[in-house]
Amino acid sequence: MSIRRTKSLGTKVTVDEYAQCQALAGPQTMSAWTRAILLRATRPDASYRAVLAELIALRTILLNLHFAVASGHALTVDTMQTLIDRADQDKWIKADERLAAAAARERT
Repeated sequence: MSIRRTKSLGTKVTVDEYAQCQALAGPQTMSAWTRAILLRATRPDASYRAVLAELIALRTILLNLHFAVASGHALTVDTMQTLIDRADQDKWIKADERLAAAAARERT
């Protein structure tokens, strides 16, 4: 059984803006294209999430590496691999937490 769509969203655009949207919609109806775009905007972009996760992992590795060097600890291959593994393990969780926090700030 399909879920009925009972709510509506609308906005006004200029003639030029409408033409741009029409061109982007291609063979889709404006309604279907607009709905898809609006729903996509409610979810974080996957590539943005991936880049953020990698930056967080890189930051984690660099901070831990810097701390180890500043503390006078020797860096072995095993130590580096441990830092990398730990950063990779947590990067998606941390990225999601940061995206959720940013979304919460935008709502206020």
